Amino acid sequence: MVITTGSEKETIKAGEEISRRLKPGDMVALSGDLGAGKTTLVKGIAKGLGVRDYLHVNSPSFTLVKEYKGRIPLFHFDVYRLNSLKDIEDIGYEDYLARDGVVVIEWSNKMDRILPVRHLAIALRIRGPEKRSLTIKDIRP
Repeated sequence: MVITTGSEKETIKAGEEISRRLKPGDMVALSGDLGAGKTTLVKGIAKGLGVRDYLHVNSPSFTLVKEYKGRIPLFHFDVYRLNSLKDIEDIGYEDYLARDGVVVIEWSNKMDRILPVRHLAIALRIRGPEKRSLTIKDIRP
């Protein structure tokens, strides 16, 4: 499925729509260039999961993970600065899957080989100054 958005507000709305399909223990793997809207999409996912301050969601590029409380907890990872699969495994993202929340990972393409078999893959592409396309694949065994 491909969704096209024409503004930041529409990308947040798309994230909110996507969140309706998510349940505790799910993982969302985001990929796309810098500025493609990954963090903006996460704001929408946060909104849909009931995170009150969803507009304050920002990239955890230096802390690696941020936790947000909502109807379903959100664990937001950014692995951009990590250079090896070992570094990525060492952050313990798999442990978060067992914590009854949703795990969202930005730059998941850096860890394709170790992603869980079951996840939602979303590739974001820049199509114009405000326009983005989101290609969504539900990966299931």
